[in-house]
Amino acid sequence: MQFKEDLGNALVELYKITSNVLPSDVISALKKAQETEKGNSKLFIDFILQNIEIAKQESRPICQDTGFPFFIVYCPKGESTKELAEIIHSSSEKATANFLRPNSVNPISEKNIGNIPEIHFREWDKNYLQFDLMLKGAGSENVSFQYSLPDISLNAHRDFEGVFKCALDAVFRAQGNGCPPGILGLCIGGSKNNSMLEAKKQLFRKIDDVNSDKRLALLEKNILSKSNKLKIGPAGLGGKNTLLAVKATVLPRHPASYFVSFSYSCWALRRHSLRFKEGVIKFD
Repeated sequence: MQFKEDLGNALVELYKITSNVLPSDVISALKKAQETEKGNSKLFIDFILQNIEIAKQESRPICQDTGFPFFIVYCPKGESTKELAEIIHSSSEKATANFLRPNSVNPISEKNIGNIPEIHFREWDKNYLQFDLMLKGAGSENVSFQYSLPDISLNAHRDFEGVFKCALDAVFRAQGNGCPPGILGLCIGGSKNNSMLEAKKQLFRKIDDVNSDKRLALLEKNILSKSNKLKIGPAGLGGKNTLLAVKATVLPRHPASYFVSFSYSCWALRRHSLRFKEGVIKFD
């Protein structure tokens, strides 16, 4: 019982931190972008950074759209995922009652039913639980796209050049609707469902990390550079910073399929982690 109570309270706090405090790597990237912008584009980033500071100081949500809860839970072998899911759902209800906007709507009744988290469990060999939480807003989710290569309309074939063309098309289609400057998660391959999931998982990576695969690292760099030359800029006002980062990965694909998935995040990339071991709590 104490385990449930301690973990439940910690998860409510994780929700609060994730909603109110932007990760330091994202803030650093925004400050770097601020230095290169002028006019209205710079003013917009000025307002973003002011908003981030006020949200942290006053313990308020960074955005009025407090996002859709997306969890990846890493747990030791033998841990009850059913029990963990119940604790997560309970903490979601408490967080919604106190500071989160209810963002889950039943498509049949059209009634708002609070916040129903999306949870993915992963077993690992470590002796503690880790909860990675992302609160992803609808604006950025609406401009997340999936392509199937070859794509005749883009003259995109089943190769990295084709992937590159899809990436630029996705960024161009998003325009200012995804609240740029954004972060782009990318997955090449996989099935329709796990390709999109893996693209979203890339958004948990740090802004300044370097892909261990040299080809993917070069692809990330080229997509970022070319996207920023589209001059969509902050809030679609024009400027040098349409994207802050691109994070790419691959999954094995069927010989007859070549899916390319893009998960777009707005500048408010709200993601934090909780490590829990025998009552010891650590937030990241």
